[in-house]
Formats: sequence, structure tokens, C-alpha cells
Amino acid sequence: MTQLTINSDNYQTQLAEKVARLESMLTPFNVSEIAVYESPKTYYRMRAEFRVWHDGDDLFYIMFDPDTREKIRTDSFPVANRLINRLMPEILDYVRGRPNLRQRLFQVEFLTTTTNEALVSLIYHRQLDQDWQNEARAMRQHLSQFGEIEIVGRAKKQKLCIDKDWVTETLVINDKPFRFQQVENSFTQPNAAVNQHMVSWALNATQGSEGDLLELYCGNGNFSLPLAQNFKRVLATEISKTSVHSARYNCELNNIDNVTVVRMSAEEFSAVMAGERESRRANEAELERFDCQTVLVDPPRAGLDADTIELVRNYDSIVYISCNSETLVENLAALQTTHEVKQAALFDQFPYTHHMEAGVLLKRKR
Repeated sequence: MTQLTINSDNYQTQLAEKVARLESMLTPFNVSEIAVYESPKTYYRMRAEFRVWHDGDDLFYIMFDPDTREKIRTDSFPVANRLINRLMPEILDYVRGRPNLRQRLFQVEFLTTTTNEALVSLIYHRQLDQDWQNEARAMRQHLSQFGEIEIVGRAKKQKLCIDKDWVTETLVINDKPFRFQQVENSFTQPNAAVNQHMVSWALNATQGSEGDLLELYCGNGNFSLPLAQNFKRVLATEISKTSVHSARYNCELNNIDNVTVVRMSAEEFSAVMAGERESRRANEAELERFDCQTVLVDPPRAGLDADTIELVRNYDSIVYISCNSETLVENLAALQTTHEVKQAALFDQFPYTHHMEAGVLLKRKR
């Protein structure tokens, strides 16, 4: 069984390869310059998950090679932040001699913040009882020496929270702090340092904007809340019930009162705006009150569907955050009949992988 290693000396080389690849992909759109935002070379991921391998009296973390499925022993994980690396051995040492915590422990997941909070999910192939809760509560107390730690136990059709199933992250955007509730198993940006660059770039790209902002795929308000200062109002849509709840909670947490969050998919919203369907949630949000001249989209890897592309054509400015440069290029090709690229950026969210996050600002052709 091999051990996980990382060669941070290769960071600049792999980043240069990504920049060259993105420059080539954006050549058809007359992009003259790409702003590049680097990641820390190590300890940058705020979340991680590991299988737990039981070997006689011993147990340890493993990951799987994505190509060969070979098991990789993971005693430390320099990709993850320092808090995760401190908690990894401490948790295994604690559960190793405690059968109620160890028995059929299958996976451990970590969600952490820049402010030393962590949510640890212990996942089992058995049902959990009151004895498990008592021992997990004692473990939480033991781990408090490392920060504010939350513990969640999961099994089939079972979820037990020792206290709560979320942490509060603080992101500093252009020297201003914003606080975000981040809930277990809901989407959050994994690289906090690069995420702050992403949001700051979008904030700067929309300086001086007129009217309101429409945001599709808003998540927990990662972009919505900081960008609200650039607009009269923000209309944000999201399909995930958990993320909608968090986005509304985060508005209150940051004393932001000009953001309206609607639980709708981008496809549903496009159909409503095209007059093809009715929606109670859209009616309750009083969409007619908004004067959206800018739209921000942060779609999944599949990119924008055809109806959403037609929707975003209607806005003077489009801020497109992409986690898949291939679908980004496809969408830009469809949009270039009405819009042109004015700014582009590369955000290295995932060092040492082929994945890259990109940002593009488009303006309507005159």
C-alpha cells in the first residue's frame, strides 16, 4: 500500500500549464489578458474525506487512486489545512481503543474554517445508540483543545448531531469580513484562500453597476452577500433547500437586507421569465419589482443549459464563474453573438489536478 505524497516544488509548473491551456481555449474570444490567482502550495483545502481501513488492532485512513483504484495510505494530508492534519491522527488515536466509536467506522469527513472551527462526520455501517452519543460527546470535549469542534454521526437512515451540523466561516473580501454558515453535506468552495480571490474579483468586476443583480446557483450566498454592496438589490436563486436556508441565515448574520433568495432552479427560473410556466415562489418574490441589469452565474460542471443561455442574453453584464473550462467555452461561443468578453481570470482552486476555476465578465455588444 503506497503512501500519499505531494511535490509542492512543481506548483508553478502546473499552474503555468493551466494558464497556457486557458489562454488557448479563450483565444477565439479575443481575450488579451488573464488575471491569475494562485493557491497556497500546501494546506489549502478546507474539507476532506477519508475511508477508514481496519487492519487487526490497527486502523488508518486511506484514499483511492482515481485511475487505478489502488489504496493509498493517508497518515497526513498536506493538501488539507493544518486543522484537518492535526485532527486526523487525534481522532484515530481516540477511537482506536473505544469499541463503541470504532466498531464498523467506515469513513471520516472534515469541514473546517479559517477561524479554527471543524465539523467532523463519523460514518458507520451500523446503527448508532445512546452509548455512541455519550462517547462521541466525550470525544468532542477531548478535541476542543484544537478549536471549536462539532461531531456528527451517520449511518443508514440515521444522523445524530452532538451539538450542531454546521460551522461558521469568515471570509475577508476587499478587507471586509463576511460570515457564512456552512452546513454538513452542502456545497462550499473547498479552497478558502482562492475563494476570497474569486469573490473579490467578481466584486471589483461589478463596481459601478446600475440596477439590480440576478444570481443563479447562489448556494449559501458566497457571492450574493459581498456583491450586494454594488447593487440596489440582489435576486438570488438556488435549488438546494439547505443552501437557501443558509443564504437567508447569512443575510441576517451579516446585516444585509437587500438580498432576496428564492428556491428555484435556473431552468425553472428561465421558464418563468420566458412566460412558459407559473411559480408560486416567483410570485411571492415579486420578480417584477427587480430591475436586474447584471447576472452572475456559477453553474455546475455541465454549464448553462440552452434556456438559461437565452435568459442571460437579456442582461447587459454577465459574470460567469466556471468550474469546467470546456463547458465555459461552449457557452461563450453561444453568447458571443450578443456579448463580448471584457475580463477573464483563472482561480487555481485545485492545485496539482487538471481542474481549474475561471471567471469571465461579458458585456453586451453595442
